[in-house]
Amino acid sequence: MKTESGIQSVSRAFGILSLFTHSTPSLGITEISRSVNLPKGTVHGLTRTLLKAGFLQQDSATKKYHLGLKIYELGVILAATLEINVKAEGPAQQLTKRTHLVSRIAIWDGNSALITLNVDPRSYASFVHQIGPRIPAYCSAVGKVLLAFLDEEELEAYLDQTELVSYTSKTITQRKKLLRELEKTRQRGYSTDEEETLLGLACIGAPLFGRGGRCEASISLSGDPDVIYGKQRKGLVDVLLRTAGEISRSTGSFPETVLKERVIKKVR
Repeated sequence: MKTESGIQSVSRAFGILSLFTHSTPSLGITEISRSVNLPKGTVHGLTRTLLKAGFLQQDSATKKYHLGLKIYELGVILAATLEINVKAEGPAQQLTKRTHLVSRIAIWDGNSALITLNVDPRSYASFVHQIGPRIPAYCSAVGKVLLAFLDEEELEAYLDQTELVSYTSKTITQRKKLLRELEKTRQRGYSTDEEETLLGLACIGAPLFGRGGRCEASISLSGDPDVIYGKQRKGLVDVLLRTAGEISRSTGSFPETVLKERVIKKVR
């Protein structure tokens, strides 16, 4: 019984921590209690434990809670030691230095694209903080790449479970149109986001393959639409694909072969 009670407490604590988002950075006891459907007394006990461990902080004036610095500390450790970040950070830094655009690395997690690494020149710093770290896959360049290289069964399951909500007037919300877009991504080897997540921000993305030829992550360039889709477009696509290839080869994968095999398999 003690073991079950302990597991339940841990599960409830994780549930509380998961309530905090960009749009809801602080919460009071009543709000938490209502959200997790637990009595206020139980929530008080859980928040005190999380507060003591540093996973929550409390505002002395409002008495509301927000995420604690322990969360940030663990996040920094994870970001610094995550294998894809270790392999991709150097090439991504060079990509941003060369293009003066934001470089981002993302992985597939929980039916969405999770940004694990941002490299941004100062001119685009504000964009980075407006989007992420978890973003919809169907309307982002990093996400479309991850979707395009999912197994058919996985892609169908994702589409069945996901409501294609419009973030801007340019967001693709029709399933057939999205599937055509993903097919284009497989054929040409890169994806696009033409202001589909945020107006004023365009992106191109490329797959990062791991051992066994599976798409393990993606990399993108983000910036002003006039830059991404202007005269520099071909050059930006070329340098992005070269960088993606460099990162993939560092994991023992050869992207040119993988892409060719995927296209041939799809045609058959």
